Amino acid sequence: MAPTNKIKLIVLSSVSPPPGSVPATSLPLTFLDLPWLPFPPGQPLFFYHFPISTLQFTQTVLPNLRHSLSFTLQYFFPFAGKLVLPPEPNKPFIEYTEGDSVSLTVAESDGDFSYLSGDGQRKFEDLHCLVPKLPDGEKDSLLAIQITVFPGCGICFGFALRPVVADGRTFDNFLKMWASLTRKNGGEDLHCSASIHDRSVIHDPSGLESTFLKEWWKIKKSEEKELLHSTCSNFHDMVRTTFVLGRPEMEKIKKWILLHGSKHMLLSPYVLTCAYVWVCWMKTHWPIDEDSEKIHYFGFIAGGITRMNYPVPTSYVGNCVAFGRLGAIRKDLMAENGIVYAAKVIGNTIKKLDGNVLGGAKNWISEWKILLESELHVTITGSPKLKFYSLDFGWGRPEKIEVSIDEMRAISLCESRDVVGGIEIGLTLPKSKMDRFSSLFIKGLNNLF
Repeated sequence: MAPTNKIKLIVLSSVSPPPGSVPATSLPLTFLDLPWLPFPPGQPLFFYHFPISTLQFTQTVLPNLRHSLSFTLQYFFPFAGKLVLPPEPNKPFIEYTEGDSVSLTVAESDGDFSYLSGDGQRKFEDLHCLVPKLPDGEKDSLLAIQITVFPGCGICFGFALRPVVADGRTFDNFLKMWASLTRKNGGEDLHCSASIHDRSVIHDPSGLESTFLKEWWKIKKSEEKELLHSTCSNFHDMVRTTFVLGRPEMEKIKKWILLHGSKHMLLSPYVLTCAYVWVCWMKTHWPIDEDSEKIHYFGFIAGGITRMNYPVPTSYVGNCVAFGRLGAIRKDLMAENGIVYAAKVIGNTIKKLDGNVLGGAKNWISEWKILLESELHVTITGSPKLKFYSLDFGWGRPEKIEVSIDEMRAISLCESRDVVGGIEIGLTLPKSKMDRFSSLFIKGLNNLF
């Protein structure tokens, strides 16, 4: 099936911080950055209803966006820098020199904006062409941006961001500063909280850096590094769909769990959503009576800012997140009370991270490798806490957000745009499996009570 969203490149450019605003800088990777080295770029999309022609956009809107992006990059200059991978055993680092830039592309689409920015099934390849490619070079670029104009309908901001440079919190800070400056028409008198790049704010009392470096070099020297770069290879059969769990649905799930499980379980909206989606995912992919003793893995990201036993500024530019990983037996997840079991093991893992966010951290890279090598896994990306739907560049909040469309057996979560307290769930699957997942998702909620 041919793609229905054709893209025409209009402007190819690059944006640097203002001349002289940032000295040449070399930033070492901390032990919290290193685990992200093998991972591919995140690919978020932000759709805005903004009826404008391509010519109007390039002449009246783009100059302000470029100017405000340049000013923002002086606070987030690592995004314009390069990832340097020196020979073993040296540690990778981020290097910024005068003139380093972020690739900014403007494109035009003849696709259906309402369809692409909706919740229903959309061709993966139609969304994928809205994501920029990071420029090739001797050193790895870290961020690229593509703005696609749907003439008379709207625009889409697409990003390719290497996770080694920033976690979701840092990326959110970057976007909100850029948007705020754009709303003020590039006004540089805006009060900007100073971003912190000092790597000494991240402490490594257990010497995890050396452990992670050894693991990274093992991956780097082998073909296994390609494992973490896997993505959708059969684009034409893949579809992207968004589901929403609101408070009433979460209460139904919670009521069921309390009726059939312990009253002392952690049942936050995040846990309820993850548990329900995981069980639906399991029933979509695996027959109930096949290899019932198989262990399935579930991975997610846990924020570290509030979990470290020392203060880390929220304006710190870099990674401050931990990994959560757990395993569960297939027959327990597929049973009548599979949601109860899923919620229990997910909640218990979060409790452990709350108590000791770096507990078991020495195995982060090796465990993620095990998880991603196995077909019996699912990972969660994104966080409902980031409030991406508040991102306003001057033409209103986003019509739709895709946290990351990269497949990798990942399910993305973000806050709901229109349902108060709700969570949007995004996933990419072959169409036949998406139809089954959708049926299970809807019927499961109807059958709880």
